[in-house]
Amino acid sequence: MAGQRSKRRSRKRRHSGAAPRAVPSGRREHRAQRQAEPVAPPRPQERPRKSRLDSRGERPPNLFGGVPVSEIAIFAGIVAAVVGYLEGGGPPLIVGVILCALGVIEFTAREHFTGYRSHMTLLAAIPTVGVEFALVRVLPGSLLPVGALVGDAIVFALAFWLLRKRYLRAKQARLARPPRA
Repeated sequence: MAGQRSKRRSRKRRHSGAAPRAVPSGRREHRAQRQAEPVAPPRPQERPRKSRLDSRGERPPNLFGGVPVSEIAIFAGIVAAVVGYLEGGGPPLIVGVILCALGVIEFTAREHFTGYRSHMTLLAAIPTVGVEFALVRVLPGSLLPVGALVGDAIVFALAFWLLRKRYLRAKQARLARPPRA
């Protein structure tokens, strides 16, 4: 194998004093034009504005006509909870938390069940909290940690699965329906 020659062709070397060959090419002219043009600073990327009418469509209407009952309940609940906290607890704090929770539940359930926006985790936590209260009352102290954890996990997983199925069905119906004119 040492006796075989490479099949490469040898290239002629130019003399250092020789001028390059004149080959018609538009590259040099194009490069000269680009270098002569002033360079504009890059424009920042503009994000398109999202309107209320995006791919999900309009928000679902609330159950109370044009009155924003959920938003008012959330605000009143926050105010009552803050007053109750500053007074050291008691009925105002409990009423504030309950009122705020009812406003949030109504708002998220409305968006979820119409297929506008998914709130599966929050809505699945609601029955889980109810089951937790029931298990604390029923289970003896030694079984409480394990029993409550298992019961909560089962209820949360089942509620999450059912809510996901319902949301996907509602979303598909919402996207398949033509927009209202």
